[in-house]
Amino acid sequence: MAKTRPGLASSNTKPKATASAAGGKKELDSYTIRGTTKVVKVGECVLMRPSDTGKPPYVARIEGIDSDSRNNVKVRVRWYYRPEESLGGRRQFHGAKELFLSDHHDVQSAHTIEGKCTVHSFKNYTKLENVGAEDYFCRFEYKAATGGFTPDRVAVYCKCEMPYNPDDLMVQCEECKDW
Repeated sequence: MAKTRPGLASSNTKPKATASAAGGKKELDSYTIRGTTKVVKVGECVLMRPSDTGKPPYVARIEGIDSDSRNNVKVRVRWYYRPEESLGGRRQFHGAKELFLSDHHDVQSAHTIEGKCTVHSFKNYTKLENVGAEDYFCRFEYKAATGGFTPDRVAVYCKCEMPYNPDDLMVQCEECKDW
């Protein structure tokens, strides 16, 4: 189970490059998820088991995979946060599958990986014909320490002047042709 959790005290800086062979560490190209035949590689997104079984899995992007002299495999990750895990919380325009790519980096045991997932760009997500259980989207980067977002603005629509939520049906106005 993940020992640290996005938003709580842990390593918020990028981990150092792996030690030389003298330290017994070696970089791996991939890791087979325990109990499956699924293989994950650097750059892919994964679901990670939280220590609290009542919570949904954490989502992270693998930045590196290392093995020590005892074959203990660790993954260097960059966490995605859910809106409710950020300062300010979930807002009306946040989609149910929306995540924020944070600047929060961490090292976890590879055994905490539950499965693979895909984090799409907002544009690509809105074009999906079928959204699967492992599909998410990201339109913001999030600074965990300050609660700041990049970009700090997003286009708004309609009379409600809210950003687009892909979970809500939008209809075109007969008069102004805006959505």
